[in-house]
Amino acid sequence: MKRALVTGGSGDIGGAIARSLAASGCFVYVHANSNYEQAERTAEDIHHNGGHACPVQFDVTNRDETNARLEELLEAGPIQVLVNNSGIHDDAVMAGMQGRQWDNVIDVNLTGFFNVTQPLLLPMIKTRWGRIIIISSVAGVMGNRGQANYAAAKAGLIGASKSMAQEMGSRGITVNVVAPGIIEGAMTKEIFDKDTIKRLVPMSRSGKPEEVASVVAFLASEAAGYVSGQVIGVNGAMI
Repeated sequence: MKRALVTGGSGDIGGAIARSLAASGCFVYVHANSNYEQAERTAEDIHHNGGHACPVQFDVTNRDETNARLEELLEAGPIQVLVNNSGIHDDAVMAGMQGRQWDNVIDVNLTGFFNVTQPLLLPMIKTRWGRIIIISSVAGVMGNRGQANYAAAKAGLIGASKSMAQEMGSRGITVNVVAPGIIEGAMTKEIFDKDTIKRLVPMSRSGKPEEVASVVAFLASEAAGYVSGQVIGVNGAMI
């Protein structure tokens, strides 16, 4: 049984990804930081449906804490499926953006990705098989007014993934990006009303977390062994 880690697994998209990977046969670590109780509920739901999961808690921006927790997980064996999904946004136009808004968003979305991914690479390389899937955003591809910090972080993830895909390819490890558009959930329900969604999205609706999760599950599968270095949009034809 392959072992998977989903960071930000307490969120709407992360929870759907964790359930999808468990349904495909992975043992899933469902990560959370502040919302650990939701990660516990997601793990319990996976167990109820016949899967295997365990909640884990650490702050991805704290490198020492992250390293210590990952060392504990690695004692049971390498993690071969990694989904980097942790993310926050703190919006403001650049002219009015405060330094802490920039720092916090970059730290969670981009530096947090490094803190989690780098310690897991050598153990994964030794198995000669791995799947790394990074959750970016349509904002990282096309930008978005009021989200220069978020767009910069999400675009940085795309650049990092393309570099890693070249580094890891000969070792049987694929690295891909999924870039969601407007997806139903807590992060979007207060930002986008129905009229705005119809104006922005050619398909005239928001996506479902499960629609993102199904793409991630494919990229994590054996069938996706020759797909690497790609950015796959799940955005209702926004771009």
